[in-house]
Formats: sequence, structure tokens, C-alpha cells
Amino acid sequence: MEFRIATKNDASAWDDYVSTHSGGLAYHRFAWKSAVSEAYNFESRYLIAERNERICGVLPLIVFKRPFSVPSYVSLPYCDIGGCLADDEYVMGLLLAKAKDLAAADRAVRVELRTGTKIAGVDEDLTSCQKVRMILELPTSAETLLKSLKSKLRSQVKKPLRDGLTFQLGGSELVADFYQVFAENMRDLGSPVHSRRWIESIVKNYADNARVGLVFTPENNLAAAGIILMNGDTVSIPWASSLRRYNRQNPNLLLYWTFLSFAADQGYRYFDFGRSTPGEGTYKFKEQWGAKAAPLQWFDLLHDASGISSTSSKNMRTLVERVWSKIPLSFSLFIGPLVRRYISL
Repeated sequence: MEFRIATKNDASAWDDYVSTHSGGLAYHRFAWKSAVSEAYNFESRYLIAERNERICGVLPLIVFKRPFSVPSYVSLPYCDIGGCLADDEYVMGLLLAKAKDLAAADRAVRVELRTGTKIAGVDEDLTSCQKVRMILELPTSAETLLKSLKSKLRSQVKKPLRDGLTFQLGGSELVADFYQVFAENMRDLGSPVHSRRWIESIVKNYADNARVGLVFTPENNLAAAGIILMNGDTVSIPWASSLRRYNRQNPNLLLYWTFLSFAADQGYRYFDFGRSTPGEGTYKFKEQWGAKAAPLQWFDLLHDASGISSTSSKNMRTLVERVWSKIPLSFSLFIGPLVRRYISL
């Protein structure tokens, strides 16, 4: 068996492996690496395991380095899940060992893996399972999906359309409009916003495996926006935003319904709603569609330490969020991307 670091020439073979692997998601695709490099200039160590010149495992790693600090490896930053994909546990074990060797050579202090499955040799009690992914198994059509919804939600889904809200689905031509909604919503939530270049790089590199969606009010005002990414049999939604001043018109419901309709009608089997905290508002919103919780397991491969935050750091984050949500939008657009690139969540 041979191990090496992937180059651009491996992109197609890498994606072929990811798209057919049962655990492969859009974030594992080579496009994530390309976008991280283009938008934020971080290096990567995308590891390939080969047996008889055939890929039998991959491990995507980003060399994540904040100013005046030593680097960490993250698999993967800016999303819920990354980690290793392999034919079996033996190959996975070898890839993880190789990652430790590379980390030592780069003097990386952490190798953070974000996975959705238990890793052999890692104590499950030492992983962080406070967050879950919400996964919906899709029927074969949007019509069947609509019929499966509870009557109250079905009525709520139809109401925005009856009220004259409209939806547009496209690609890179919609990024500017998406970012307008995204940036304001992130400010209101008290979170630094990603750079527009990051969003542009994602949509460009994912190409036909990305869709941008916009929701408009009857007056043609932008009210909600989102992005979905596709891989294999799964659609993932990394970003969805709506503007608070239009909440009464339920544009967020129309946004999600249209993405779900697209996924079902295009033959995808699963819709990944992304990360949530059990019992909180976003969890309940996703659960109402029929989504089921799947634990997320984040851990440091070098120290077997979980990524669970302390109470004090959570309290500090809450305070920062409150302050950030009050700053002018123009200031958040300027300073937010400078900060956000160094936040791996």
C-alpha cells in the first residue's frame, strides 16, 4: 500500500472515490480544498491511500494557522464534518497514523477530526457529541414528500406561495444577492461573516454540484437565501439565511421546501440539514421535516481530547455575539471576513 499527498491532477479520482463511498459528503470533495486555498490561502495535506494503483482511502486535512500561533490540522474547517473515508478500518488506521507523522513534521499541535462515525482506537467518551447532524431520508418525489408532512407544516409550506413569494434557483450569477442576505443575517446573529470571495470560490469550484437559492417577497425584496452542495446520494446545506424583517412571511420555509423539492425530484436519497444542538430551535425546525439526529464526533487525534467548550468560553461567546449583533452592517462587512477566516467552526 502506498500513501501520498494529493495534487490537482488527483481531483477527479479523489471525487470519484468520495462520490461512491457510503460516508462521502460534499465537504469531502476536492472543491472544498480548492476554495479554502483560493479564499483564505491555507495549505492542505489531502492524503491518499492506494492499493494496486487504486484509491482505497482518503483523508482531507487543512493546515489551519492563526497569526502568531503554531498550526493545527483540521478535517475540515468551516463545516460540520470531514474526517477519513476508507475501504476498511485497517486502511483508515494507516491514514490516521500517516496524519500524525505529517503533523509532527509540520509541528502541528492538533489533528482535529470531525466525523459522524466512531473511529477505531478512539474512546467514544472522549469525543464531543453535544452536536448532531439532522438527516432526512427523501422519497422519490417532491409530491410524495409534501404528502408525508404533517398537515400543519404542509399548510405552512404552501402559505408563502399563496402569499406571492417566489423562489429562484441558480449558480454563480446569484452569489451577490445571496451574500447580501447572508451578511446581514450573520451580523444579526452576532457572528462574523465569511468573505464574499469564500462564497464565490465555493460556488465556482463545486460548479454543477452547487446551487444558490433566493426567496423574494411579492414586492421583489430579497428575504432569504441559501446554498446547497451535492455529492453522491446526499444534498447538504451549509448556509441558509433569512432577514428578520420578513419573518412573518415565512421565507425560510419556502427556501427549505424548494431545496428539499429539488433534492427529491433529482433523485437524491438524503438531505443533510447540518449541525444542531438537541432541543434548541434549529433542531426542532429540522425535526419537523422528519429529519433524524446523527451524533457528531469531534476529537483531537494527537491528544484524544474532545472539542467540548468550557462554560466560561461559552459565556464569553454569548457576550461577543450580543455586542457583534449591534454593530453597523458596513463595519461587520469590513472586519468580519478578517476574523472569520481564523474561526474553524
